[in-house]
Amino acid sequence: MEEIKFCTGGGCTAKLGAGALKRVLERLPKREDPDLLVGYNGSDDAAVYKLTEDLAMVQTLDFFPPMVEDPYTFGKIAAANSLSDIYAMGGEVKTALNIVCFPESWDLNILGQILLGGSEKVHEAGGVIAGGHSIADTGVKYGLSVTGTIDPKKILKNNQCEAGDMLILTKPLGTGIACTADRMKEAPKATMDEAILSMTTLNKYSSEIFSKYDIHGCTDITGFGLLVHLSEMLNDRFSADIFIDSVPIIDGAEALAEEFFITAAGQRNRNFIGDRVEFNGISFGLEEVLFDAQTSGGLLVSLKKEEALKAIEEIKALGLKCGIIGEITELKDKLITIKR
Repeated sequence: MEEIKFCTGGGCTAKLGAGALKRVLERLPKREDPDLLVGYNGSDDAAVYKLTEDLAMVQTLDFFPPMVEDPYTFGKIAAANSLSDIYAMGGEVKTALNIVCFPESWDLNILGQILLGGSEKVHEAGGVIAGGHSIADTGVKYGLSVTGTIDPKKILKNNQCEAGDMLILTKPLGTGIACTADRMKEAPKATMDEAILSMTTLNKYSSEIFSKYDIHGCTDITGFGLLVHLSEMLNDRFSADIFIDSVPIIDGAEALAEEFFITAAGQRNRNFIGDRVEFNGISFGLEEVLFDAQTSGGLLVSLKKEEALKAIEEIKALGLKCGIIGEITELKDKLITIKR
């Protein structure tokens, strides 16, 4: 029987770089449809299509190779990541379809554990697995196509922030760094435990809290890291100050980055946005954390200061590291400035 190498590098570190993807999408022909409220013309997290004046559907899909060794845990992480885009738009999960690539020569119990983990997260989200599609492949990939619903008047776009808004991040950064070190058997157990807890936690709960507030912009932090996703939120209309001491980080991630447990995805993010960031002398490790491609990362939300101060107390009660990490400013020479 062939040796099974389940985890060889995956999660959202497997995404194409933002620069390459942008060049391709800009060249695709576009068909206008007035009922397509959110499409790929922008950088939002999911598509939104209006069905009636009071109802729209939210559609997204995501899949990737394993970033952890345990198939069941991988299934939970992949599903949580796929479901996240619905929450980033302010929607409610309804149905999900499995997307599976799996080698025919492998033990099908491995596939069963992946699908079990995924189905548990879909059920936790309040949705149902409605089917799926599988193909034989040389390696494993798994994810979901997810459909949700939303009121067309309450869509959370990612680029509607305003000057003076505060930025809340609901999960800690560093999952890509932690998983890279874990593949090399160098990640402390506490670091991986924290990363797995974060990656398997649904953004459903923070989304429900934010639904009570006047949110100006919302996105989830995944393969493009905090800085590229933030740049999409700013949309060349505003700049942002990031308070580095308030940014939630997985314990040990900065130290691992200093030892060069970093990813190619993080370097693609650095190449794409790095020259528009004023780092003000922070450590290399902290820079890498800010560029790090996140898998099933937290929500990044822009809202007025008084609202942010109330919302963060509710978000803290969910139990993950979180924080008010920055402020939206008028457009400056540097798009993003890191401050102590």
